[in-house]
Amino acid sequence: MTDKKSEIEAALGVGEHKHPIPRWVYYIVAFALLGASLYWWQTQSATRNAVTYQTEAATRADLQVTVTATGSIEPTNLVEISSELSGTVKKVLVDYNDTVSEGQLLAQLDTTQLEAQLAVQKASHAVAEAQVSSAKATLLEAQLNYDTVRKLDERGVTTRTNMNAAEAKLARAKADLASATANMDLTKAQLEAQQAELEKACICSPIKGVVLERNVDEGQIVAAMLSAPILFTIAEDLTKMELQVDVSEADIGRVASGELATFTVDAYDDQTFPAVISMVRYASETIDGVVSYKAILSIDNAALMLRPGMTATADITVAEYDDVLVVPNAALRFAPPQIVEDSDDDKTQGGGLLGLLMPSRDDTANTSGSTRSVWVLRDDVAVEVPVEKGDTDGQMTRILAGDITEGDKVIVEMSEGT
Repeated sequence: MTDKKSEIEAALGVGEHKHPIPRWVYYIVAFALLGASLYWWQTQSATRNAVTYQTEAATRADLQVTVTATGSIEPTNLVEISSELSGTVKKVLVDYNDTVSEGQLLAQLDTTQLEAQLAVQKASHAVAEAQVSSAKATLLEAQLNYDTVRKLDERGVTTRTNMNAAEAKLARAKADLASATANMDLTKAQLEAQQAELEKACICSPIKGVVLERNVDEGQIVAAMLSAPILFTIAEDLTKMELQVDVSEADIGRVASGELATFTVDAYDDQTFPAVISMVRYASETIDGVVSYKAILSIDNAALMLRPGMTATADITVAEYDDVLVVPNAALRFAPPQIVEDSDDDKTQGGGLLGLLMPSRDDTANTSGSTRSVWVLRDDVAVEVPVEKGDTDGQMTRILAGDITEGDKVIVEMSEGT
């Protein structure tokens, strides 16, 4: 057993036959391992920090610029009908959705008292007319008597006293006739006023249209002393409606009468409706500090699909361009990490390999107004290109000028490997 152990130790170089390894060998091996580790780390770091660009091509396309606004659909002409008189509603002759004609009776108040007052005024006017007739007869009699006395006075047959009495009687007859005539005119005006009051008891439609609301029932008492109550609401023509939208003050300068638009409503999700702007009001509206302006869009509702009060979202076409150079909006928003300076005044950018691959950005570039920069990938290198931008549809932007052509790969996003 001892011999076997000795043989093994001799083969392994241990035991009493062992030769010691010099210390400098250990140092050489340690430095070699450290160098290999550093090399491996740098190689892996470069792999981890590799920059990946996401690009899209600049293209030529048709561009349509729209302004979006929301509002509600309303009848072109909406009339609210009230009662000028107070009283009890005797009849209601129409209901919701009924079609009415101009002058048609909608409801009627109890007119018993008004008719009695009218009868009194008619009687008063008849009395006044009779008084006028009597005054005319009296004037005729006074005139004939005066003529007779005057002839007798010319022949010296009558006295001066008789002549004076005839003149006075004639003057009184003329005054009585004038008084009777004025009284007749007064009773006539009172009669006409009472007739007009009676006509107000007839609540009629001033237009041809459709009843949208009915706020009265038979037997209801209408009190019009403080404010006239709204009894009926009538839309003139539901086949021609209007969409009233609120346009923000930032977009109002681009919206004008005659521009085309399309709109959608929640009731028909998959359908769009055409419209045209008929008016843009100058007056502003401020709600919760937000200023907007009302634009009126004319709608053809021949199919009667749209109803008053529906909420609609309109896209107003304010500009159209054919076959123009466009880039994604994301390309105009993209910017590389900003260059920072360390304590030694050396410029770095994002650290690591990213600072080597991404070129420095010129901070003096003008990015105000319509001038922007896009980054174009050329020969796997990101190059900053100043451009003059035009209109946008929210996704693509027209390029008016700049060193960029169709097919150039513009950077929209980048990522650094980890």
